[in-house]
Amino acid sequence: MKVSISVAALPVIFATVALDAVGIGLIFPILPALLRDVTGADSVAPYIGIMTALYALMQFVFAPVLGALSDRLGRRPVLLLSLAGAAVNYLFLAFAPSLWMLLLGRAIAGLTSANVSVATAYITDISPEETRARRFGLLNAMFGAGFIIGPVLGGALGDYGLRLPFMAAAILNAGNLLLALLALPESRMPTREAIDLAALNPLRPLRWVLSQKSLLPITAIFFAFSAAGEVYGVCWALWGHDAFEWNGLWIGLSLGAFGVCQALAQAFLPGPAVKLLGERAAILAGVASACVALVVMAFATCSWMIFAIMPVFALGGIGAPALQSLATRQVADDRQGQFQGVLASAVSLASVLCPLVFSSIYFGVRAHWPGAVWLSVIVVYAALVPLVLALDVTTPARELAS
Repeated sequence: MKVSISVAALPVIFATVALDAVGIGLIFPILPALLRDVTGADSVAPYIGIMTALYALMQFVFAPVLGALSDRLGRRPVLLLSLAGAAVNYLFLAFAPSLWMLLLGRAIAGLTSANVSVATAYITDISPEETRARRFGLLNAMFGAGFIIGPVLGGALGDYGLRLPFMAAAILNAGNLLLALLALPESRMPTREAIDLAALNPLRPLRWVLSQKSLLPITAIFFAFSAAGEVYGVCWALWGHDAFEWNGLWIGLSLGAFGVCQALAQAFLPGPAVKLLGERAAILAGVASACVALVVMAFATCSWMIFAIMPVFALGGIGAPALQSLATRQVADDRQGQFQGVLASAVSLASVLCPLVFSSIYFGVRAHWPGAVWLSVIVVYAALVPLVLALDVTTPARELAS
């Protein structure tokens, strides 16, 4: 049952999400250097892949559990648990002397990771339908702003002390936890409804879609887009260090600059692109832009070339809203929730599998040509083009079998 909450709670939930994003961004530029320090390995790409995949696996398994608990116990306790888990993870990263402790910290973070999903549910609880879209937009903007600031700050701190960004992230999340504990009211009263244990199976949505052959192409497209997106979190900092000898600050600046370009492109271009080109062409235009940028990145010999191509790279995101719109037209209204669960599972599965794949590719090519890893992403994009061309973009939502 929902409770009446003043809009004064909105700045608190927005601040919580923004601070969470800053904490995540803080560690990105310096994590490879930390792993080199802990393991003594020259190439830490496999370890980055394992840590990223472990986090995603724990999130994939436990996200349905946390979602169900937030429905039963209320949003506030689950959000507090998630913030506490993030703070513990950063403490492990800040002080762990061994690889297994770093992995344990990431596992705890993935197990308790529900900040954004619970914040989304919180806003749904306290917002009338006519204001939800605007508030969700603000929520995304807060996360985006935090993720732009975080890498720059983390890179700068990392050049003064290898563990400093992780300490800062731990302190930031502890403050975030305190803010939510003291200032965030509950938006949903606890209930005594039993939790459907079968619904907690993270593979359940994918089992359903396998019986709906017409939905397999759009599901595969979402998986491929998500797969391509995983390479950046795994390889960007490694590649910047190996190809251009970037330090933490330059890695952070590059991530922040890309975040700004991406935010501007997402804010202003998808609507006009769909109006001008149509949904299918907008998706393909985004893919083409990303591929052009990836080719430049693969063969780049100077840092300025990476910053110069970033606006083109950011155009790769203009097709995402069109793809989401197309996805909603593939099923009838009474199946939208179920199908969105399928797509979320496909994205999560890509987050588990693909970091291992791309980190292995990077490990294999780094000694001779670090930029070659970006060509592997083009292969993924090429594989999804025929699927996009085959999509039904004209038929209204189809009636599906039960």
